[in-house]
Amino acid sequence: MSISKQKPAPEPPAKHEPDWAALEALTDEEIAGQIAADPDVAPDVSDWPLDKAVIMEPVDVKAIRAKLGMSQEEFAKKFGLNVTALRDWEQQRRMPRGPTRTLLKIIDREPAAVRRALARL
Repeated sequence: MSISKQKPAPEPPAKHEPDWAALEALTDEEIAGQIAADPDVAPDVSDWPLDKAVIMEPVDVKAIRAKLGMSQEEFAKKFGLNVTALRDWEQQRRMPRGPTRTLLKIIDREPAAVRRALARL
């Protein structure tokens, strides 16, 4: 039986830490010069169109629930939502997106229709 030495584990690469003091010392002119030298670093987006799909209006989930006079648990159970996510939305730690956002808007405008749609047959 042969004995072999194990190679030491390679050291992890050094974590890059920006020189914040140097970055904060840059003037607007120096920043503009760096961007001009390499426009891919910070492209000019000032003329990009702002589409409604990009900017989302906030949904006031707490107001929707309060309008219906329901607790968080009741609201979540009635409309098939996760109560933890509901709390995050109400405390503005997260924002509802996609189908959930659509459902909340419909609940706000037509709660009876949503109740009928979700009622068990």
